[in-house]
Amino acid sequence: MTTVVTGSSGLLGTALVRALRADGHEVRRLVRRAPAGPDEYFWNPAGGTLDPGALEGADAVVHLAGAGIGDRRWSEAYKRELVASRVSGTRTLAEALARADGGPRVLLSSSAIGFYGDTGDRAVDESAPAGTGFLADLVGAWEAATAPAGEAGVRVTPMRTGVVLSGRGGALARMLPIFKMGAGAVLGNGRQYVSWISLPDWVDAVRFLLAHDLAGPVNLTAPEPVTNAEYTAALAKALRRPTMPLPAPRLALRLALGEFAEEALLAGQRVLPRRLLDAGHRFAHPTVGEALAAVL
Repeated sequence: MTTVVTGSSGLLGTALVRALRADGHEVRRLVRRAPAGPDEYFWNPAGGTLDPGALEGADAVVHLAGAGIGDRRWSEAYKRELVASRVSGTRTLAEALARADGGPRVLLSSSAIGFYGDTGDRAVDESAPAGTGFLADLVGAWEAATAPAGEAGVRVTPMRTGVVLSGRGGALARMLPIFKMGAGAVLGNGRQYVSWISLPDWVDAVRFLLAHDLAGPVNLTAPEPVTNAEYTAALAKALRRPTMPLPAPRLALRLALGEFAEEALLAGQRVLPRRLLDAGHRFAHPTVGEALAAVL
């Protein structure tokens, strides 16, 4: 296959591009700077422009670009940036796909399990409705921006991704120094669920979706979500380090991190990958202990 990838320099994109090329596929990378090689093509997601040569003769697009949810405190300005970086870029890509003659007929578009809001201890799959809150609204607008491609007959698959576990980046890598010092702690009451997936399993899930005709949202999470308390214990065990005896207080997290703490750390999503499992996909790391051992 020939696959076009946005966000190819990030944690997920780097791992995916490496895997696709190892499989023998051609990868074209959309970049927001002057192209530096024959595999790079320019696009301006905010300006609505994209080099049409990137799509000519390609089979699929994997769209991963967007500002990091946890990169900064959620000021009103940064929340607008989060929305714009996802909605504008996705719309630019979807409209380009709709115009492309003989271009890709598959769009795997990054999305997030924030769509479901805080599910408490209730397990949800892709049939569940949208939740409430900033993240749920953001994901709803993000996925809706793919509409031009879907209306043009492109198979659109929003990939609702959970917490991706990798020692090289993302949320886990930011936590490692704290846990290695023995200062890791349960967040709040620890009962909120964490829906996670190892980076190798995430890559394998994307490869599966490229090869199988699944349209509509698909959850990219491992089949066994855990509570924050269970996740904290598993990470401490994997690193052979103790944790703090008392949890990090909810109030302190809210004061330090604002709305991000409330929606991304203290709220939880107990999300199951029902469509992947029903389609026959199998996970290399179905439990959090196996995943942490693999990525660390």
